Amino acid sequence: MKASHWSIAASRLSLILKSQANLRSATARGVSILRGAFRMDMTWITGRIAVGGGIWTADNMAAVARVGVTHILDMQIEFDDTVLAEPHGIMVLWNPIDDDFQPKPSDVFQRGVDFALEALDHEGTKLFIHCAAGVHRAPMMALALLCSLSWTIQEAMDLIEARRPVVDFADVYVRSVERFLEMQVKAAR
Repeated sequence: MKASHWSIAASRLSLILKSQANLRSATARGVSILRGAFRMDMTWITGRIAVGGGIWTADNMAAVARVGVTHILDMQIEFDDTVLAEPHGIMVLWNPIDDDFQPKPSDVFQRGVDFALEALDHEGTKLFIHCAAGVHRAPMMALALLCSLSWTIQEAMDLIEARRPVVDFADVYVRSVERFLEMQVKAAR
């Protein structure tokens, strides 16, 4: 394994350990984390937008449906939730992107934001944005969405981090969101 691969692996292990410690801390502080017969997490960033980790099983999807989620923006490359969501009538956009700490293309954000805005345009809908762990990709998409809803990047990051302490906004991902937002501004002219 190349030295750079070792450093990426070490970095990911460090993030996993940090995430587990932050998750325990968040739970102790009463942060809303779904628990029960399944081991997944979901954090409500707003009353209608949640961010979290992978769903993976039919039981977990049933739990997501029970909390009123109507739309899922699935950012993980590892698994498409579409088949699991069908029995519950939950709409899914599988918008897979690798968590490789490389710049992300604006079309990934555009697809996600378009889906999310359409979902949130209807009264009573709830959106769950997730990736595998809810640390990088899902928060990155939530950042793009909130900024598309007129939040500043700093306000959106502060909100997401306050509600979901396990979030890690990698600089390359924040720059990718900034490039997407610049393209939105140019397209609006």
